[in-house]
Amino acid sequence: MHPLWSALIIFGLIIVAINSRAQTGENVDVRAGINHESFDRLLKKYVNEQGRVNYGAWKTDMADLSTLDNYLTQFAGKIDHAAQGNEKAASLVNAYNAFALRWILSNYPTESIWQLKASFSAKRNEIGGRKVSLDDIEHGTLRPLIGYRTHSVLVCAARSCSPLQRGAYTADGFDE
Repeated sequence: MHPLWSALIIFGLIIVAINSRAQTGENVDVRAGINHESFDRLLKKYVNEQGRVNYGAWKTDMADLSTLDNYLTQFAGKIDHAAQGNEKAASLVNAYNAFALRWILSNYPTESIWQLKASFSAKRNEIGGRKVSLDDIEHGTLRPLIGYRTHSVLVCAARSCSPLQRGAYTADGFDE
C-alpha cells in the first residue's frame, strides 16, 4: 500500500476516534412531574418569532432571573420517580435549554457561547442530585432517546444553531 494511503487511513481513524469521544456523555435521568410553566412564560417573554433571545432585557430583570433559577432548582433534587418517554425527553430538552440560557445570562454580554470556557463539557448543572454537563444531557441521553430530533430542539445559544422555540416542551406535544 502506498505510504500516502496509509497515512490518510490512519488520519481518518484518528478523526473518527476524536469525534466519537467528543460525542459521548453519561446517561441523565430526571424526576417525573417537573412544572415547565414558568420556563414557558420566560420563553414567550424573551424569545422573538425568529427564535432569538433578548439577553440584554432578561439580564436586567432580577425577578425573571430568579424565576429561571427557581425553575432550574426543580431538576436538582434526588429522583424518587424518574420520568419516562416523552416526559423525560421534554424535561431534559427544557433543562438543557434553560441551563444553556442561564450560562449565557451569567456571562452576558458575550459574543458567543463558544468563547466561554467548557460551555458544553463542564459538569456545572445539577439534575437528580448530581452535576451533569450539557454534553451528558445531549449525547448521553437525548440522542439515544429521540435520535435525529435532538439537533432541532436544543439551543446552543449561537446564531449557527437551530432557533429556540418560544415555549417550553411538554410530554403531550413533544412528538409534534
